[in-house]
Amino acid sequence: MKTIFITGASSGLGKATAKLFQAKGWNVIATMRTPEKETELAGLENVTLLPLDVTNYDQIQSTVQKAIALSDIDIVFNNAGYGLIGPLESFNDDQITKQLNTNLLGTIRVTNAFIPYFREKRNGLFISTTSIGGLISFPLGSVYHATKWGLEGWSESMAYELNQFGINIKTVSPGGIKTEFLHGSLDTGVKPEYQAMADKMFENVDVMFEMASTPEHIADVVYEAATDGKNKLRYVAGEDAKALYQQRLEQGDEVFRASFGKQFLGA
Repeated sequence: MKTIFITGASSGLGKATAKLFQAKGWNVIATMRTPEKETELAGLENVTLLPLDVTNYDQIQSTVQKAIALSDIDIVFNNAGYGLIGPLESFNDDQITKQLNTNLLGTIRVTNAFIPYFREKRNGLFISTTSIGGLISFPLGSVYHATKWGLEGWSESMAYELNQFGINIKTVSPGGIKTEFLHGSLDTGVKPEYQAMADKMFENVDVMFEMASTPEHIADVVYEAATDGKNKLRYVAGEDAKALYQQRLEQGDEVFRASFGKQFLGA
């Protein structure tokens, strides 16, 4: 029985992925900040819940060691993350630091904690949830995009380091997901000077999220990445994400950016 280690498994894509892999006969180590509050996953066979706040360096080290002691880990799915939306100058430094620590440094630190284990056995796979927001940019998402573009570039560079040891690394880049992300796992900043821009953008985002994927659909892509045996880096997930990414590739950076700005901001 193979084992997957998942961060951010309390809801949304993380939880859907845990349930899918469990249903496919995998052993699942599902981590989250408050596992004592999770009841659905706790009732499933071959699912172990462990506490993990990916912004807590010491807890990352201890939880990874607990997981390795529990089972032979085959895949690490870095999924913990949230959105920070608003004009840059509206954020305080704590908001910026927390976004970077969670979305970017959390993934890097969890991965780094597992590398010696995978390297010694010369086998293993890292999958990270990035976003279509790691391949294109929306207005008022600068810090969020910094983390997701950062993960895409970091993953590509890490593939060179890890492949020589029989370790693969992949990204899953979803578009919109019909979960609590837009109206739940989201931190925001506001400033009057940007309110008209924010109002216009959120009108368009709400329309786009009507075309969003379910968590279960994106979990299927995670399972594909986990089991297809391909040395492939990037999996764009969801019809909305695929269409936007294809549009960017076909139009080129500057034409796409200009048309995207008109779509969202009318300018």
